[in-house]
Parts: sequence; structure tokens; C-alpha cells
Amino acid sequence: MKFIITIALAATLCFASCSSANVENAASVGAKIESLSQPDWSKDAVIYEVNLRQYTPEGTLEAFRAHLPRLQQLGVKILWFMPVSPIGKLERKGTLGSYYSIRDYCAVNPEFGTLEDFKQVVQEAHRRGMKVIIDWVANHTSRDHAWVGAHPDWYVAGKDGKPVGPYDWTDVAQLSYAGSDMQKEMIASMKYWLTEADIDGFRCDVARLASDYVTERQALDFWEAARKECSAVKPVFMLAEDEAFRALTDTAFDANYGWELHHLMNGIAQGKSSVEDLQKYFERDILNFQKRTLRMLFTSNHDENSWNGTEFMRMGDAAKAMAVLTFTVPGFPLIYTGQELGNRRCLEFFEKDLISRSSEDKFTAFYKSLTELKSEYSALHNGVYGADMVWVNNSQNKKALSFVREDSHSKVFCLFNLSPEVVKNVELEGDAFYGEYSVWGKGMSVKFDAKPCFTLNPWEYRVYVMEKAQ
Repeated sequence: MKFIITIALAATLCFASCSSANVENAASVGAKIESLSQPDWSKDAVIYEVNLRQYTPEGTLEAFRAHLPRLQQLGVKILWFMPVSPIGKLERKGTLGSYYSIRDYCAVNPEFGTLEDFKQVVQEAHRRGMKVIIDWVANHTSRDHAWVGAHPDWYVAGKDGKPVGPYDWTDVAQLSYAGSDMQKEMIASMKYWLTEADIDGFRCDVARLASDYVTERQALDFWEAARKECSAVKPVFMLAEDEAFRALTDTAFDANYGWELHHLMNGIAQGKSSVEDLQKYFERDILNFQKRTLRMLFTSNHDENSWNGTEFMRMGDAAKAMAVLTFTVPGFPLIYTGQELGNRRCLEFFEKDLISRSSEDKFTAFYKSLTELKSEYSALHNGVYGADMVWVNNSQNKKALSFVREDSHSKVFCLFNLSPEVVKNVELEGDAFYGEYSVWGKGMSVKFDAKPCFTLNPWEYRVYVMEKAQ
């Protein structure tokens, strides 16, 4: 039976959400927001995913706050916190449970600290010029969330009348998007974090919403309404954990995932794909997404690390070359917790499992140099602020990748050997790469005004940079 909110029932809902005051109808069919434009602060943004539980021995917000100066120096512009809300206890997985089994949308997990602790982290991040977004889980709740008992019709029920779990996630209950009341409470909860903690947006888990239970139309209507109402509170940045449902980035999201590129990089590192496949991918990607849609590029994240292995396991000796690729092709790059410290552990998902710091100095310097490269050369900026990628054909195009990105202020020429073999006689075509450059990371200059021939070591990358006279 559809649950209708009335004035008499308003008090009943106080425990179910942070605030339902002045919430517009979240399920208005065809609700639209104004055309999205890329925020200027995102032009050279690098995003950092915070796995709070595994970040410090304490695993708390207070302990993490001490690391903000280091992350600022690293060049991080966006902090993405995996869910900070309390975790369900009913049918919990492992000792500590999944971040994504949300028991209360409007509270902080005591494991991490208090709301005041979180607000202090946000305030300090803002003082350091960083934005803060939190993981938002709109697809499901824990099985002991207050809504399960108070509003069973807000869930998809199985034959036994109990909420079903999406996929094989037995610790969570699938929300239904057939009615409007749950959606209003969900959006009210999102707005709570904007007003109470002054966050800057959301990374939205399972943004398509589970397709077995929620139609694309329902998903799109919800996110359009959520974006509209959240934007009325303050400017927000929205990142969708999605790539296939492209309509989401037309009217609701600023950014989404570059999953296909990630899988291609893994495939190339494992000898299953080639540079030709990579070129075809970029040709499609340019057609599929607006230029202002930021494509998040990564060699690791919490899912990949915990379930599929570290970047060193999946990519081997190619890991650093693939990281450089994510910073130089169109898109905005992600650094996952511990990557800048050389972490080589597959972190447990439901238990405490501290990151390792096997090569901290080396990898911190490596990622810092990449964020500086992204920031200093405007041709590499994100979205509408960056230059298009122009292919430079070469004689070894199954193994060697070469391209130029150039705008009125700078020019960057990149050359990669994306193979485990020495590649000789790499001859470049055309003159798009001509110019006088500095060799990134080498402190030397080079001039190209003819047809050079390169020999590249396995997984070698070369980045040539040029500042143009103004």
C-alpha cells in the first residue's frame, strides 16, 4: 500500500530522516534542472578516495584530519569519503560490516567519531582549498534501518514478504522507487549533509540503481530531482558510479566512471588488449559523452583493490605507465587510499586492515609530480578547460601510443610503450608533435622538427611539455 505523508504523520517521520521540511516532490516525472556547467574549481582537480577505516591505525576522523596537510601538498583537490554513516548489525558481513550497509543516513559511524569530528575535517579541508564529497547509497539500506519496520512498502519485497537484497548482497535491503515518499526522505537526508556539514557533493553508489528492481526512468527522475533540490541549497558536485547509463550525466551528474578504460588498461597490461583497442575506445568516448562530463580515471579504487587485486597485481610492471596515462588523457584522475604510499595490500572489506607504506617516499613523489603536471599545463586540464587529444600515428601502433594535447597556453606530447617488450624503430607521422619541449621529470630540453625514430623500453613513458609565450 502506498504510504502517503500527511501533516498528522510528520512527527512519525522524524526518526526516519534528518528533516523533511520544504522538500519538493522527488518523484515528479520529467523533473528537470538547469543545464549543468563544469565548475571552474574542477579544471585541474584530482580526486582522492578516503577509506577511513584503513587509513590510520585509529581509523577515525580525528586521526585522518592530521593527514590533510600531506594530501594538500600531494595536490589533491577533492576528497571522496567512503560512507561515514553507521553500519547495519543485522546479517552484518565480517566483524565490522560493509560501509555500504547504511543503518542511519543522518549520523556518523561511532567507529569513526562524531558529527562534530566530521565537520572539523570538512572545515579544515575547505581552509586548504579542497572540496569534500561523501559516498551516498540510495539503492539500499541495511536490514535494520528504521525504514524497514516503519515503512516496509518503501522496499522491494520477496515472496516471503521480506525485503530482497540486490545481487548477492545479503546484508542489505533493496529500496523501491515506485513511490515518492521514500524518495523525498532520501533527498531530505542528502540535504542534511549539505546544511549540517557543509559538504560539496556526493559520489553516488550504484547510480543506475539495481536494474532488476528500478527502471531507468525511475532512476533518472530521482537523480534529477535530487540534483535540483541539492543545488538549491548550495552548488554541488555529483559523481555517478556508472558509465553505461549516459543520460545521468546529461541532467544530474557532473562526472562518472571510466570503467571501460580501466578494464582496457588491465587488459593491455595482461596482454589481452592492444593500443589499437585503446584508440577505438577514445574515439567512442568522445562521441558518447559531453566534454564537460568529467570521466573519472583510475588504476585502483576500493572495489578493485579489495576484490580484484592491487594495481601491482593486475598491471604488474605497467602500473606506473597506466597511472601516467590517467593523468594525461582527457578525464580526471583518482588516487585511492594508500596508492601514494606504495600500498601493496588487498585491503579487507569487512575488517580492520591497515594500509602498508612499502615505498612511501618514492610513490608520494611520483603522484605529486603527476598532480603538478596536471595543474601546471592547461592542455591537460579537465573537461571543457582542457585540450582535445590528437593522435600521432606511429609505425608501431599496436604497442606504442602517441598523442598531443595543445591549447593556446601549453602543449604536451606523450609517448608510451604499452607492452612488456623493447619496441624499436618507432617512427612518428605528421608534424603535430613538432616543437621545443622540456622533458618531464628529466630536466632537459629537446626539439622535434623532423621525423625522429624512438626506441622504447618495456612500459616506458615519455612526456614532453611546452609553455607557450603569451
